Amino acid sequence: MRKSKFTETQIVGMTKEAESAAPILEIHRKHGVGQSMFYKWRSKYGGMEASDVKRLKELEGENRKLKDIFATLSLKHSMLEEIISKKL
Repeated sequence: MRKSKFTETQIVGMTKEAESAAPILEIHRKHGVGQSMFYKWRSKYGGMEASDVKRLKELEGENRKLKDIFATLSLKHSMLEEIISKKL
């Protein structure tokens, strides 16, 4: 996936600017962002603060690690059950 040239903080700033009744087309032109991308960002980051975005990234990373741990333990468990069933 292509990396955005804008940071999450900048994106949140743009959505805040749109919430403050600034014309949307002016925001697009000012920052050089397409309409569709801006609306995607607004649906994802709308109503958030910069600290909320940072916390969201931390939680996504933690969730990724937990899923990996669960997958590893699940695989080990199924292998051990298979070994036990073959011995009986």
